[in-house]
Amino acid sequence: MWSKRSSVDYGLQRRRSLERLRGRVRSLTVADVCDADPMLIRAAVNHGERAQTRCPVSDCGRLVNLHYVFGDQLGQYSGRIKSPGELEEMENEFGEFRVCVVEVCVECGWNHMIESYVLGDGVTRRPPRRQQTMEDFYG
Repeated sequence: MWSKRSSVDYGLQRRRSLERLRGRVRSLTVADVCDADPMLIRAAVNHGERAQTRCPVSDCGRLVNLHYVFGDQLGQYSGRIKSPGELEEMENEFGEFRVCVVEVCVECGWNHMIESYVLGDGVTRRPPRRQQTMEDFYG
C-alpha cells in the first residue's frame, strides 16, 4: 500500500502477554488471554484473512487477521472490516483513515491487535452522505 504511514507494531505487547502466560511466574492464565468476544470470533470466521503464523496459544492453526477501519472521513463506514483489496481502493477515495489489524484464533479465542497504521491520500474530504441501512428500517 503506497500511502501507509504512522505504523505502530504491537509485537512487544503480544510477546509480553505470551511470556506472562508461559513463563516461570505465570501471572496470566489461558482464560485471561483467550477471551475473544463471540462477535469477534464470528467476524473472524466470516471475514478473516488466514494469517501466515499459527496460533501462539493452542497451535491449532486457525489464526486469521481482521482489518478494521476508523476515521472521521469514513462517516457511517467507520468501524467496519475491510479486505486488503478494499483497503487499496480506499487509499485513493479517502484522505486519512486508521487501519487496526487484529489476529484472532477461531478455535481457542486468542486475540490481539498486532498492527495499526494510517492510509489515505492526504486530501481532506467530507464524509460520504449517510445511506439508510437495514438497521434504520428494523431497529
